[in-house]
Amino acid sequence: MAYSRKRGVRSVALMASALGTTAISGIAAPVMAQEAEAPAAVDPMEIIVSARRRAESLQDTPVAITAVNAAMLENKASANIGDLQGAAPGLLITQQNSGAQAANISIRGLTYADIEKSQTPTVGVVIDGVTIGTNTGQLQDAFDIAQIEVLRGPQGTLFGANTIGGVINITRTEPTMEPGGKAEFTMSRWGTWAAKAILNYGDGENWGIKGWYFHNQSDGFYYNAITDKRAGFSNGDSYGATLLFAPVGSDFDAKLTVENVEQEFEPVVSNLTNSSELFCGLIPANECNRNATTDLYTVFTLPAVSTYSAPAATLEMNYELGAVTLTSITGWRHSKEKQTQDFDGSSSDLYYVDRRQHYTQWSQELRAAGNLFEGFDYVVGGFYFHSKYDLTQWTRFFGFDPSIPPTEFDNNAQTNVGKTTSYAFFGDFNWAFADDFRLSFGGRWSHDNKKLTNSFAAAGLIGSGDANFTKFTPKVGLDWRPNNDLMLYASWSRGYRSGGFSPRAATAETASTPFQPETVDAYEVGAKLTLLDNMLELNLAGYVSDYKDMQQNLTVPGGPLGNQTITGNVPGGAIIKGIEADAVLRLSDRLRVTASTAYMKSKFRDFITCGAYAAGTAATNDCGIGLVPFDYSANRLIYAPKFTGSINADYEVPTSFGSVVATAGWRHISPYDEQISQGSLTPTLNGDGEVTEVTVGGNDPRVRTTTQDLVDASLTVNFEVGDKETYFRIFGRNLANEKTTTHAFTVAGLFSFGMANEPRTYGATFGVRF
Repeated sequence: MAYSRKRGVRSVALMASALGTTAISGIAAPVMAQEAEAPAAVDPMEIIVSARRRAESLQDTPVAITAVNAAMLENKASANIGDLQGAAPGLLITQQNSGAQAANISIRGLTYADIEKSQTPTVGVVIDGVTIGTNTGQLQDAFDIAQIEVLRGPQGTLFGANTIGGVINITRTEPTMEPGGKAEFTMSRWGTWAAKAILNYGDGENWGIKGWYFHNQSDGFYYNAITDKRAGFSNGDSYGATLLFAPVGSDFDAKLTVENVEQEFEPVVSNLTNSSELFCGLIPANECNRNATTDLYTVFTLPAVSTYSAPAATLEMNYELGAVTLTSITGWRHSKEKQTQDFDGSSSDLYYVDRRQHYTQWSQELRAAGNLFEGFDYVVGGFYFHSKYDLTQWTRFFGFDPSIPPTEFDNNAQTNVGKTTSYAFFGDFNWAFADDFRLSFGGRWSHDNKKLTNSFAAAGLIGSGDANFTKFTPKVGLDWRPNNDLMLYASWSRGYRSGGFSPRAATAETASTPFQPETVDAYEVGAKLTLLDNMLELNLAGYVSDYKDMQQNLTVPGGPLGNQTITGNVPGGAIIKGIEADAVLRLSDRLRVTASTAYMKSKFRDFITCGAYAAGTAATNDCGIGLVPFDYSANRLIYAPKFTGSINADYEVPTSFGSVVATAGWRHISPYDEQISQGSLTPTLNGDGEVTEVTVGGNDPRVRTTTQDLVDASLTVNFEVGDKETYFRIFGRNLANEKTTTHAFTVAGLFSFGMANEPRTYGATFGVRF
């Protein structure tokens, strides 16, 4: 099916409004994407997605995809897209509080758990067609969303190089072209409150404008034992406007969005240092050897405040030329960050940083879509991306005087200046070559140029790098649909993530040596079934991901502190295998049950790096003087839980004044590791007593989460008063009060820290639509 946005844009606006008022919610609920056909041509139970840059039924799309509608997010009182964690098979989304609006996102065990802007994420977050180029900014607000599509597996053909794990494709509501709006106020635990509003206006036919303003603030759920106050506060504002110009009878439409996010927050870490680490002997005894569950919520950190602003603009234009639709999407994003953080997490002034950075990205995509002939459709196009950033970090190391700002330690200042320029050409094709059979194929040719310079104030320029990376990533798939209730498919695709340079490199050699691209060959088979007279939709997928030249952060000797963190490639890579299922069961017009599950098995292959082993003399080897091979092959991949599962039920009761909706859900996430680290070390000795190799016995236990059983519930009462709809909702999240880390890190025998998940939270929302 080719694009038909002109016919669908007004129905999209109406559907988005309807989604905001519907009481029933669930994964893969009936929603329409931007490119949907006219409503009369769509089954009311059909789910339309734009995952492949086409308007397609979810059950006809031969990829593993979960669609989430606005009502699901509303009924769960979702604050941001992080509430999707565990709700879609194999999906993790946790907040990385070392960066503003930063997310650690993992799909099928592929993740990038860092905030450095010299590297790209493994999971792309796409907002109205524009990819966010860094982890910072990915944790989007959930209020003004029409639909979210979670695509699992490499999506490089249509979405680019930073999508080897998958894509979270977010479509926000469009202007309705008519007067109207929506506003709500929420109060919840931890001194948290939010006020949000959207207003629409237009002439009803040719143009419309939407404006919004969101305010969120919280005192934080940590307790600071030093200040005797709550810690981890945040205060944020998001505002903007969208202008839609779509004249009746015209073949052209344009949509311009201008927006900004402003935040002030306190980044907090909990001290996890134990007796095996240096800092444990320098801090009070009660701050050492703490657990990674309940102790996380009491902190001893020095005051730290960070600010973040992120203006952005997006322009989408569509022009229909008979059988071909031309689309242009231009995106611009800029961010400015000032962050101070007490990383050692103790009351002693041992490791405190001040980070100042700026980031700007431009992107331009041009594509054409249509039907070449009956049974053969296509999407082809070109893409350009440019980003630049600068970072200056001051470090107060063993300062022991909190009154002295890190910026006065100028000799500790480190500066990075980086640029990325990328361009690509892509094509994606569907050919119905025989009855009930369809061949899908395509590819993307990508070229990336990466530049980075590392400097220290005391030593000057440490090193610089300039490298080019080029890759062609093909895909091919076959699907068979013997009847309207069954589709079977199989596919192979290759994902690609560009190489680059290490931003934390501290020597000339490591700063100028690039790490190489990583690739994933993904093999997938699946089935999509509609059963029980359309009451049940069941989607199944099995996959094998062959992860090659895997990029990992490694700690190696060198630099002014004696060790440095660089990014390197794991030559052997990893193998990840899994099976997934998600389903929606409509038991009646009132009751809907949704469920998902994923089982994943992952293993490194020949993960061997070089490092120093202080307990013995190194034998002669290829690592260099004083270094020995470290074998990490037994370690777990990070953010790769073996099992996740969820079930959610929504029950609606009509009343004389409107309706009442009860929602309850359970999400299970088995333990997973959050950092490649050293839990234990076993040396191998030769006949002379020299160390020839060190075997690492898994990751440090402190970077492993506990089993999470997350229980959420809400009760929404909808009132219809004339042409207005009001609603009152009470909600609870994490009602079982699970306590564990969302991110944990150990620093080379010096100290360790972690961040906590939000404990039991409850509150109430009052809203109105008109």
